[in-house]
Order: sequence, then C-alpha cells, then structure tokens
Amino acid sequence: MALLITSECINCDVCEPVCPNDAIFEGSEHYQIKSSRCTECVGHYDTPQCVELCPVDCIPRDTSLNETKQDLLKKFHRLK
Repeated sequence: MALLITSECINCDVCEPVCPNDAIFEGSEHYQIKSSRCTECVGHYDTPQCVELCPVDCIPRDTSLNETKQDLLKKFHRLK
C-alpha cells in the first residue's frame, strides 16, 4: 500500500525533502503523496522516512490501495 497524508498535516515540510521517490508535493491545503510514486521507501530504507519524521503522525497507509511489499519493490524498480 502507498501512504497518504491526512488533513491533520501542519505543512511543516519535513516529509517532502526526505522522500527518495519525489512522491510528496505541496497540495492546495496540505502536503500530498502521489501514490504512483510512493513505495513506502521500499528499495531505499527499511521504514518510510516521511512517517519516521512526521511530528503529528498524519501519514498512514492508504488502505484503498492493496499493494504488497513485492508490488512496492516492482514499483521501485520501475521508478529507477
């Protein structure tokens, strides 16, 4: 599953620069994640860096996307 940023985001800008896939961008009201680029940092790190650094814990998994770790790894290889 890719991640998503909820409306609880405070626009602190910690997540965007740490995303290795450039999946995070500034939306009209808060930061957002482009699911087609989000691999939950699979292929780069052991844990999603945006989740690790978020001070308000507003980056859950997007349960509407049913991606396995293998799916995320395939996406990582496509993005390289």
